[in-house]
Amino acid sequence: MKPTLFLLAAGMGSRYGGLKQLDTLGPHGETIMDYSIYDAINAGFGKLGFVIRKDFEEDFRRIVLSKYQDHIPCELVFQALDALPEGFTCPADRTKPWGTNHAVMMGKDAIQEPFAVLNCDDFYDRDAFQVMGKWLANLPEGSTGKYAMVGFRVGNTLSESGTVSRGVCENDENNHLTSVVERTKIQRFDGVVKYQDDNEEWVAIPDTTPVSMNFWGFTPDYFQHSEEYFKTFLSDPKNMENLKSEFFIPLMVDKLIKDGTATCEVLDTTSKWFGVTYPEDRPEVVEKFKKLGEEGVYPEKMF
Repeated sequence: MKPTLFLLAAGMGSRYGGLKQLDTLGPHGETIMDYSIYDAINAGFGKLGFVIRKDFEEDFRRIVLSKYQDHIPCELVFQALDALPEGFTCPADRTKPWGTNHAVMMGKDAIQEPFAVLNCDDFYDRDAFQVMGKWLANLPEGSTGKYAMVGFRVGNTLSESGTVSRGVCENDENNHLTSVVERTKIQRFDGVVKYQDDNEEWVAIPDTTPVSMNFWGFTPDYFQHSEEYFKTFLSDPKNMENLKSEFFIPLMVDKLIKDGTATCEVLDTTSKWFGVTYPEDRPEVVEKFKKLGEEGVYPEKMF
């Protein structure tokens, strides 16, 4: 069975004003999502799922889905603040969505096969899709508790415009993830990649250190685990009182690894990530896409 690609498209870009998912950055008006979907189809993914906000449905169908529907089956699901388990109510003042793992949970009824999850506004590059597509396609039928993550080399994921936030990974001798620690300030100084630790000291790390860019591979049992743990998350008064608390994918994966329910293999890739973290990044990204077009990596018309 071909794996599904599940794209997280419910968030608005917080650092970079506007709907960056629809920003045309390619030489022929392509969005970052166009490149991801083109690479995914070529890597053997058989279906697309999108999680969006309900109030964006009409525009999304008109501007986005209409492009892809003739090339690959597509499904839409919706993330809403009040999509909570029975017995829980969303605080009246909350406006922020419940986070990336809550968005993933919205795919439960639409996805019955192994699937990859990613942000729709990041450029992950072709090799990452090939690596993940192959890994998911090779899973034995009915596999559970075997997950994967594309581990980008930190040196391939930085912004020229400032610090970036990345999940810095550690893995064991089997390349299984043992921990992901979110480092909110990572930057290159004089050729050396460094992150700021909890004591505000800058710590050097090798360029090849794997980091999470939110490109995950799961089997459908992940939905059930998420539903159960989300109840635990919501039962903590801290998470209900904090109107910005979020149920993130690494939080869920970390819990399942720690209690032995699942393993998560870290897949190495030579891919160079890029995205528009800051408005100042935009011209550089436009230039990179132009170059990829000139080199013939992507055709003039993808869809």
